[in-house]
Amino acid sequence: MKWGLVGTGNMGTVLVTAFLESNVLSQNDLYITNRTIEKAEAIQHRYKDIHVEKNLFELVDQVDTLFLCVKPKDMVDVLEEIKPVLADNQLLVSITSGMSVEEIESIVDCQVARMVPSITNYALAGVTLLTFGNRIDSSRKELFIKRCQRFSEPIEIEENTIRITSDIVSCGPAFFSFLAENYIHHAASLTDITTEEATALMEKMFIGFGKLLSENHFTLSELIEKVCVKGGITGVGIAAMEANLNELFPELVKATHGKFSEDKEMIAKLMEG
Repeated sequence: MKWGLVGTGNMGTVLVTAFLESNVLSQNDLYITNRTIEKAEAIQHRYKDIHVEKNLFELVDQVDTLFLCVKPKDMVDVLEEIKPVLADNQLLVSITSGMSVEEIESIVDCQVARMVPSITNYALAGVTLLTFGNRIDSSRKELFIKRCQRFSEPIEIEENTIRITSDIVSCGPAFFSFLAENYIHHAASLTDITTEEATALMEKMFIGFGKLLSENHFTLSELIEKVCVKGGITGVGIAAMEANLNELFPELVKATHGKFSEDKEMIAKLMEG
């Protein structure tokens, strides 16, 4: 088993770490490349035995599974470029939510899957979202899912939910970190706590919060019920949140889906071209 990865940006680097730290494969069985080759070579400083390939075609020739971790605007060009050297028995895995497996299959002739990772996979946790093309062999699909289980909880989803599920799984850590930082900022500006103290407490709270959920002590609703004593401080705080959240999350969903539509239109135009 040899895996290749094209694109070593944020998510590409997360996947390299997840693959190797979970022992899905050995360093010697991972091949990576990047348009700016120095970024790929920087990863090799941490994992000495991985292969950095400067030639994209040579990388494709070495692997049985190829992950494309490139920007949406570059997807069509990269697919067209590697199409002549992809073998029918290779598995091509895209991490681009804006391009469906059916669209990818219309360009290449190999087996196709899409995996939307999360930064939580860096810690060998969280979810990976999966969709599979019509050509993938059932045993190959089953094996790929089992390998993803080494560093995540793989969940197969439908195309019509790809954006909102990606918002929750992949964007969610950034969204809730932003809310936490906003809370920290106002805590420090309105009370005597320092930003450093509030940050340390918030991070420890998140760690404990995650443990309560991961060990199935409480659901989200149960947590609210357990902490929110009637007439108490938490209840007053939740009431204040309810009164002031207004259109925050509806606007968030509209914004991400709007950008998603733009990306889909861009990819459609590139495919027409």
